[in-house]
Amino acid sequence: MKKTRKILLMAACAILLVCISVGATVAYLTSTDTVTNTFTVGQVKIKLDEAEVNADGKPINMDGEVVNYLSDAKRVRQNSYKLMPGHEYTKDPTVTVLKGSEKSYVRMLVTVTFKKALPDAQLSMNLDDIFTGYSTKWVRAGKEINTDKTVITYEYRYNTTVSADETDNKLDALFTGIKIPDNWENDDLAAIGGFEIEIVAQAVQADGFANPDAAFGAGFPTPSPAPVEP
Repeated sequence: MKKTRKILLMAACAILLVCISVGATVAYLTSTDTVTNTFTVGQVKIKLDEAEVNADGKPINMDGEVVNYLSDAKRVRQNSYKLMPGHEYTKDPTVTVLKGSEKSYVRMLVTVTFKKALPDAQLSMNLDDIFTGYSTKWVRAGKEINTDKTVITYEYRYNTTVSADETDNKLDALFTGIKIPDNWENDDLAAIGGFEIEIVAQAVQADGFANPDAAFGAGFPTPSPAPVEP
């Protein structure tokens, strides 16, 4: 009897030892996966240029020779003109949205600064009286006159959002020329003392904004020209 008990006790100890050993090596069923989010910085980049012209407003190439097509002219960021009533000058401010740019709103601010204060009759004029060859893809959105009546600023917006994925995206020129009104005589030109035209192109990402007003208001918080009737 004692021998039997001894055998049973030894068997029980062996079973317990096996259970402890197995329990120490059990691995739970698990799984691990990882998602890595990489954020690259988006960009909106543009450039603004126009055909180079001589003093008479004729487009010229790299050698200074007059050319018949704007595509053959050298592209520059500044020109000088000799004013004459009724004369038409080439001027084609063109925005290019550079490769890799996100979808954006684009506008141009055209500021005409006169050397002398303008009379009310000339202040009421629109740039449509001076600039020719408008593209219908640009919409006049605002006009502002400074307090001393020497500066008029117009805002023009491209009528769709634009982007440039694989290649540069060259937009239509805002206009293609300047024509001094036929009824502006030498006395009129002397009264304004000549003028300077500055054109600034701006672009703001479209994502996150409901409309161009919101986009430009956030991207360029300085006051922009007030809306005017078309």
